[in-house]
Amino acid sequence: MTGPRTSGKKRANGVESRQRILDAAVAIAGERGYDGTSIAAVSARCGLPASSIYWHFRDKDDLIAAVIERSFETWLAAVELPGEEAGTPLDRAVIMAANVAKSLVNEPDFLRLGLMLALERRPEEPRSRTVFFQVRHIARQRIEEVVRFVLPQLDDDAVRLLTTYAIAGADGLFVQREFNGDSVDLVEMFQFHARLVYETGLRMAAESAR
Repeated sequence: MTGPRTSGKKRANGVESRQRILDAAVAIAGERGYDGTSIAAVSARCGLPASSIYWHFRDKDDLIAAVIERSFETWLAAVELPGEEAGTPLDRAVIMAANVAKSLVNEPDFLRLGLMLALERRPEEPRSRTVFFQVRHIARQRIEEVVRFVLPQLDDDAVRLLTTYAIAGADGLFVQREFNGDSVDLVEMFQFHARLVYETGLRMAAESAR
C-alpha cells in the first residue's frame, strides 16, 4: 500500500517533471517556432522520455498551450496598479508599465509564442492559438479596468479605443526588442509609452468636453 510520503513524493516528482518539460518546450519553441517544435525535440532537451511528456500533455499543441498559460499568469500579475502611496495616477500607471515590461523580459513566452500563432493561418485552429486569444481577452479586460480607473473622465468608446492603442503599442515595442535584443530597454520604452497613452487620454477627454 502506498503511504502518504510516497504519494507526496510522486506528486512532487510529477510537478518537477512538468516544469522541466515546459522549460524545454519554451527553449525549443523560441529557437524553432511552433512548427519546428516536436515532442521528440522536447524529450531530448529535458531528458525525459516521450511517454512522460504524453502523460502530462495530450500532444504538442496541448504542450504549447500550457507554455502560454504559464507565462501569461506571471505577466497578468504585473498588470495591477500600485497603491495611492505610489503617487499620482500617472505615476502609478508608469510603475505598472515598468512591472509589465519586466515580466515580459523575464517571461516572454506568452507574447512571443502567442504572436507567432496569431499571425499564422492554418486549416485547423490549434488549441494553443485559441488559448492565446482567450488570455489576450483577459489581458484586455484588465487593461481596460486600469484605463477607466486612471482616466475616469473617458466614456466607454474612448476607453476601448485607448486600450486598443495601448496594447498595439506595447506589442510593437515587444517585437522591436525581439528584433534588436538588449539594445532596446523595454522597461524604459514601456514607461515612455504609458506617459504617451495617459497624455493621449487627457486630450481625448478634453476634446469630448468641448
